Amino acid sequence: MKKIVQQNDPILRKIAKEVRREDISSPKIKTVIKEMFQSLATQKDGVALAAPQIGYSKRIFVISSHVLNADTSIPLIYINPTIIKRSRDRKNMEEGCLSCRWLYGKTKRSSRTTIEAFDEHGIPFKIEGTGLLAQIFQHETDHLDGILFIDHAKELREIEPEN
Repeated sequence: MKKIVQQNDPILRKIAKEVRREDISSPKIKTVIKEMFQSLATQKDGVALAAPQIGYSKRIFVISSHVLNADTSIPLIYINPTIIKRSRDRKNMEEGCLSCRWLYGKTKRSSRTTIEAFDEHGIPFKIEGTGLLAQIFQHETDHLDGILFIDHAKELREIEPEN
């Protein structure tokens, strides 16, 4: 299992590299995805994870299945994701990040977002998310562009974990 890197790690500030379509089903990319899910599973409060957060400059993010409330129509793996549409309606949302432990703040995010990506088999898909899912799409694609939520969050504060 790979350790989740923290905000001072330079990989979090780089634009992640696209995964070539012919490499999507390679053993290397399968290993990256497996390690992402393993690392995410160690975080009780984690909802998603981008590849740079475990040290890989790859345009991949994964979503924890417990976030989806058994909605199996929502993919868990997003390779080379691109946000193609954002609603004009934006809301201040509470946000944190596994790479900015234990900081929280309010971020202004579109309440509806449409994303295009490839799944783990190289099949393209498009999905619209609202609420938390839209927030995840925006937060994770920011990671892939070298942006952390603390770059634009307001009312940042540190909240220590409960034992």
